[in-house]
Amino acid sequence: MRKLYIAFTLLTASLVVYAADKPFPGIEALMSPDEYRAAGIDKLSPAEREALNQWLISYTVEEAPVMRRNNEEVKEAEKSIQISATINQPFSGWSGKTVFHLDNGQIWRQRLEGRYAYNGENTDVIIKKNFFGFYKMTLTATDSSIGVSRIK
Repeated sequence: MRKLYIAFTLLTASLVVYAADKPFPGIEALMSPDEYRAAGIDKLSPAEREALNQWLISYTVEEAPVMRRNNEEVKEAEKSIQISATINQPFSGWSGKTVFHLDNGQIWRQRLEGRYAYNGENTDVIIKKNFFGFYKMTLTATDSSIGVSRIK
């Protein structure tokens, strides 16, 4: 039960990444196929999945913000969230409004001003949420970082 609680808490935290003007993608789109099967959600009927989606929307609005501020377990789990991926080539750094296409299918956009030239081959990155709730992408080869926002 504790793992399910943490999974739902992390799932609701990931909803912040989606823009407010986009429709709710559904739990199936928010979880990896392995997480989806491990949680047993694939065994639910369409009506049960829809009920779970509606609960998740309600929980996100009502409970999750309070838990993110007040629950130590949620705070610790949120700190540990990080994305490790590789920027698809071609990649030569960032220049103000750079869009980063990652090998995991995610797309991120440069959020902060700045330029950085890179001509190496290692394009591994780590994306972490900072104390203020914004994301920072670090190119691991050089330890250079830039603020980013997720597009997809």
